Amino acid sequence: MSIQARFTIHRQEFVLDVDMEIPARGVTALFGPSGCGKTTLLRAIAGMEHCSNGFLQVGDMLWQDGTHFVPPHQRPMGYVFQEASLFPHLNVRRNLEYGIKRVPESERQVSMDQAIDLLGIAPLLNRKTHQLSGGERQRVAIARALAVSPKILLMDEPLSALDLARKQEIMPYLESLHDELEIPLLYVSHVPDEVARLADHLVLLEEGRITASGPIGEMLTRLDLPLAHDSDAAALFQAKVAGHDDQFDLTYLDFPGGRFTVTRKDFPLGHSVRLRVTARDVSLTLERQTNTSIQNIFAATVEEVIPEGKAQVTVRMLCGGVPMLALLTRKSATTLGLKPGKQVYAQAKSVALLS
Repeated sequence: MSIQARFTIHRQEFVLDVDMEIPARGVTALFGPSGCGKTTLLRAIAGMEHCSNGFLQVGDMLWQDGTHFVPPHQRPMGYVFQEASLFPHLNVRRNLEYGIKRVPESERQVSMDQAIDLLGIAPLLNRKTHQLSGGERQRVAIARALAVSPKILLMDEPLSALDLARKQEIMPYLESLHDELEIPLLYVSHVPDEVARLADHLVLLEEGRITASGPIGEMLTRLDLPLAHDSDAAALFQAKVAGHDDQFDLTYLDFPGGRFTVTRKDFPLGHSVRLRVTARDVSLTLERQTNTSIQNIFAATVEEVIPEGKAQVTVRMLCGGVPMLALLTRKSATTLGLKPGKQVYAQAKSVALLS
């Protein structure tokens, strides 16, 4: 199952011209700089942007083609805007009830109680909307979008109006949507950290066109794309909890390329987590080091070496088939004789646990 979309939308000084096919499950991030067409594309998918020659199919549901157009209010979707658009004259409970009343009982796939639990808003139900913090308002807005039992959930930079503390507050709830619901989510963002933490699939947009699309782990480490050359370039790893070390208060996380060691996290055995390792925190050696404080060392095979200016290079490697990046000085790369096919050991000095 997939989501297929083709749109050409002309503005005075801008043209959105996209043809994409993305998974109909998980989180797909529409990513790119301001003005590249992310919101216009999301609105076109919602049916809120006119495109006479557009095409949109969500799974087995045809929402638009040359002769057929389902208006926005008849599309089974949820839409979360940058600012929470709640009804100020209703309390939280009645805002949610307004959403769920739109859906016949026989078609409800997400109950109001489930939406309340997923977003942790039970203590807020009797509050007026003006009594909510920014993060609480967005959680209520997301719960209301879920209450209509959507076939797809659209989010347009839902964290952009929040300060850092409120963003950190709401992130776990967004992750819970990913983990516990099968509803596909399209998430607009221009913040790499949000995308790395939430997305399964990434669509890059620039000047109204899609420049690349694919699984998040591949996209972040492709050396022909700009994200791998950013100052915070990083690789993502899906790992499972393999054990805990009570003596040293550590947790062991296995992935196809080996085992990560991190400060203890109270996750059950087998729990899946996402890790982020930045390129600047990876060093390389030709032999496995033993007398070192670095715990996370992995056998790797060099795939590509790309110059970063005159003094540095970015190295893309595979660790058990999983890509990893390292940012090194050009002198170090020359001394080590780095080239495609070279066997090395990658030392991760720092590892961030994202979920």
